Amino acid sequence: MDIQVGDVVTLKKQHPCGSREWEVLRVGADFRLKCAGCGHQIMIARKLVEKNLKDLKRKT
Repeated sequence: MDIQVGDVVTLKKQHPCGSREWEVLRVGADFRLKCAGCGHQIMIARKLVEKNLKDLKRKT
């Protein structure tokens, strides 16, 4: 799967703030994601992101 910095991913489960969209800030063995709703940042394993990915929007 080719996910790049700046892409917006939609995950299956929503964040407690209600948003399902996350901006990709770092790519590697794990991702740093920033919530589109509240701005909270998390580090999450690549395997979990690819498993829970629902939609991918490329940066333009």
